[in-house]
Amino acid sequence: MMLKLLIPVLFSVSIFADVDIDQNGYILYCPCMGRFGNQADHFLGSLAFAKALNRTLALPPWVEYRFGEPKSVQVPFSHYFQLEPLLKFHRVVTMEEFMENIAPKVWPPEKRTAFCYMARGQGTDCNAKEGNPFGPFWDTFNVDFVQSEFYGPLNYDVHHQDMARKWNNRYPPQKSPVLAFTGAPASFPVQIENKDLQKFLVWTPRIVNRAIDFIRNVLPIGSFVGIHLRNGVDWTRACEHLEHSPNLFSAPQCLGYRNEFGIASQDMCFPTPDAIAKQVKFAVKEYHAKSVFVSSDNDHLIPFLTKALKRMEVTVHKLANPEPHVDLAILGRANYFIGNCISSFTAFAKRERDANGLPSGFWGFPSNRVSATKQKHEEL
Repeated sequence: MMLKLLIPVLFSVSIFADVDIDQNGYILYCPCMGRFGNQADHFLGSLAFAKALNRTLALPPWVEYRFGEPKSVQVPFSHYFQLEPLLKFHRVVTMEEFMENIAPKVWPPEKRTAFCYMARGQGTDCNAKEGNPFGPFWDTFNVDFVQSEFYGPLNYDVHHQDMARKWNNRYPPQKSPVLAFTGAPASFPVQIENKDLQKFLVWTPRIVNRAIDFIRNVLPIGSFVGIHLRNGVDWTRACEHLEHSPNLFSAPQCLGYRNEFGIASQDMCFPTPDAIAKQVKFAVKEYHAKSVFVSSDNDHLIPFLTKALKRMEVTVHKLANPEPHVDLAILGRANYFIGNCISSFTAFAKRERDANGLPSGFWGFPSNRVSATKQKHEEL
């Protein structure tokens, strides 16, 4: 009887003992800015940052905000994406695995330091758990910080100024085995040097199968155009800031990081239904599409587009119960995609399509004063 009781204990100890510890250290962070599109931008930058510092990246759960929930909900990274493709680029481990099997060895509760550029909120420390989603994120893993570390004037741009070496000199893994950041160690929108890392972000079979099932069983046989519409109230307000922020949000994806391809306009940020219909009709003709798939944060314009495309005998569709990640997987498989240049959600779909050599466009771009040649250059 005693032997039966001891076997599970001995087995668990053996498994724990076999955990490999990265002597180069680890990077943790809270993906605490924005929703999925913003978090994905930050993830690519954080992955590049971890690679440059040669530390293992603990893959944080995705932070989601659900109707009726007072606090953010943390969804494991592997719920949406596979780990194996990421490991082809650099060492990663899920946050859950890190906290359960690695943290007890390298990051005990009495040595948990929060890293931030400067004091955050009230007081003289990082206040790493102040507010939502900061508090709920770290509480998911029962993490409390005992002190703060201000890393300024260092920054996250590891592609210039020999920044990785500066980080490692200031925080060698022997003294700082874990760098736990209050926010992502990355810029938004994604730095141009990190865009290609999208190819290592691969959907799980669960997401892929749902997308393929919809395409095969709901859409008519033939090519289809995928479109992304942002038209909620919050987006309307965001577009009002274009005049003072010509490179708002993900605008660099079509305008360039220095506005070399133009400046953002209301037609790009919040196109009218008529402008949308006109652009969709052109794409349908160009790609001989039999259907249009719509992803939206609010109004999918299904009745309007159905009427507009009736003479072309093209049907318009959306998921019966929209799920953003499945939407993205479907958009990534469209014969042609039209998205919102300002949106980071569109940016995710555009990067995935770029990685697979598929064509994409944007609402209202290029404008009359920006040549189609420049748009083609940006797509390349």
